[in-house]
Amino acid sequence: MIIGALSFLATVIIYIAAKRLHRFKPSLLLSPIIVTPAVLVILLLATGTSFESYNTGAHWLSDMLQPATIAFAIPLSKHFALIKKHAAEILVSVLSGSAVAVASSVWMARALRLNDQLAFSLLPHSVTTPIAMNVSQSIGGIPTITAVAVMMTGIFGSIIGPYVIRMCNIRGDIARGVLLGTSAHGAGTSKAFEFSSVSGTVSSISMILAAVITLFVTPWILAAAAGI
Repeated sequence: MIIGALSFLATVIIYIAAKRLHRFKPSLLLSPIIVTPAVLVILLLATGTSFESYNTGAHWLSDMLQPATIAFAIPLSKHFALIKKHAAEILVSVLSGSAVAVASSVWMARALRLNDQLAFSLLPHSVTTPIAMNVSQSIGGIPTITAVAVMMTGIFGSIIGPYVIRMCNIRGDIARGVLLGTSAHGAGTSKAFEFSSVSGTVSSISMILAAVITLFVTPWILAAAAGI
């Protein structure tokens, strides 16, 4: 009980400190989503604390993701007319992105000669954690490895995404939202809201669509890959 409470407090304090550090010196390597997990890993290793013990208290932070996701419905109601106008473009873009994410994972797994269980664990890396873990388990993967892959995808996607947007001169709020939501799920959506409310709203929709699409597309792509 005490370890759980300390884990919760340590996570919150480290994140707040990392966020203030990033404001003082904005740098890619000092991003809170990089610094926080890195410091936590070092702290757990230094104190000999297992992840299970840490998660007895820290899991409450993960559980908050569900109501936080539902809260995205608030900006959605404000921009419903715009979303409806661009519904076809959003759907086609997310469908294409999700299919490419799964297919490229299959290709990379084969190129690296990974065993099936590890390969299946990495396939749903571009969708939000709860659905990714369910997809992984249903196709024979290891959910814990999937969770790590999802976290890494979110971190790097939310960091690299803005650079891609600037390099490609992407100015549309719809395009920015689809890019970040489809590729970097929750972390990407948080970054999308920094561009605009419209980008964040589109990103949240893209994140949800990508999760649903991946749930159905993954078995088909695996079947097609097995037949090649």
